[in-house]
Formats: sequence, structure tokens, C-alpha cells
Amino acid sequence: SFAEVKCSLCVVGIQALAEMNRWREVLSWVLQYYHVPEHLPPKVLELCILLYSQVKEPQVMLEVGSSWLGARANQSLPEFRWLLELYLVQVLLSLGRFEGAEELVRGCAALDSEQQLALLGTIRDSRRRWAWQQESSAAEEQQDPATETALGVLSQKLLTMLMLLRRALRSVSSHFYLLPYKKMLLATFLLYLVVVRLDPASPTSLPFIYKLVQLFRQAWATVLSPIHRPPIRD
Repeated sequence: SFAEVKCSLCVVGIQALAEMNRWREVLSWVLQYYHVPEHLPPKVLELCILLYSQVKEPQVMLEVGSSWLGARANQSLPEFRWLLELYLVQVLLSLGRFEGAEELVRGCAALDSEQQLALLGTIRDSRRRWAWQQESSAAEEQQDPATETALGVLSQKLLTMLMLLRRALRSVSSHFYLLPYKKMLLATFLLYLVVVRLDPASPTSLPFIYKLVQLFRQAWATVLSPIHRPPIRD
């Protein structure tokens, strides 16, 4: 029929606008052809609710959904209950409008008592989750300054420790810089020659050993000279 073809073309148009990232034009474009929200086909209304919920703009469908659900002619449609639940969850409950959701459920003549109780239970559960999330967000905001203060103190202590370590390393390096490296290296090299290449029992190795002993004595005397000794305090 003409109505089905028109609905199908609108569905294709909604999908095309969403793919082109022109979702803000969807609702106004659809209403150009149906003029009032009450005349929207169920499939078109469903796509609009899902689209604006996906882009985090569910408030756009507040008046449109309320008008469509409040129309007597739409309450007899088989898709009515599904669209009512979709509107509650994706629009009203996501925006925290719990009182409006309860009024809509209680005032809907198309729902029996069991269906109303089930939907009211869903609203209560959503209200509790909403309150818990709000409390958690408030607690995190209160903890942030304390956490930042603790991190600031910790970073200050770490910076102080690094500065002290740097001073200690600089002092040690300046102390070792005064040691006679050349004589120590020469003594180590001669020791290597004596131990590895020379036979200590051979008479030819005695002059080298004697020179090595003399070099070690000179190095020891230089290291323990008054220049390198630590000052004595009274």
C-alpha cells in the first residue's frame, strides 16, 4: 500500500542521513511527511528513538514519544507495548525522569495491572542504579583532591631523595677523581704480567716483582697522603 511504501522510503532516508552524519536532520525531515508525531509509523518512531539514543541525544524524542504514546489510536497497535518500553528505557530513564515514567505507566489504559507492576519495578531498579551512580560520582569527586594532595607529597619526597642521591654521587665521583688512576692501572697491568706471563720462581722475574712492590707502596702512600685523608675533628 501507499502507507507501507512511504514508511519504507522514510526508513531508507533515516539510514542514509545517519550514515552521512546528518542525524540532527532526521526528526525534522520525517515530520515533513507525517506532519504530527501521532501519525508516525511504529517502525519510524523506533528508528528515531534508537538513533537519538545512540548519539546521546535522547531528549530530542521527549515530546515526540510522549505525543505518540498518548494517542488513543496508537495504543491499540501491537507494537505499542514494545515502543512504550523502548521509550521508557532509552529516553525517560536515561535522562533520570523517573516521576514522568511512573505517571506514564500508571496513566496508560492499554496496560493491565501485571504489565504496569512489571514496568514500575523496572523504573524502581533504574532509580536505585541512578542514585548509586550519583553517590559514586560524588565520592570520587571528594577523593580527587585528597588523592592529588597525596601524590603531590609523594612526588616532593621523591624529588628530594633524587637530589640527595645526586649530591652523594657527585661527592663520590669527585673523591675518586683525586685517586692516581695511572699508577693503579700500571700496577694492575704489571700484576697481570707477573701472575700470568712470568714465573715467580724464575730469577728473571724478581726485578719485575720488586718494581711492582715499589709501585704499590707509592700508590698506597699517595692515597693515604694528608691531601686525601679526611679532616680530623676535635
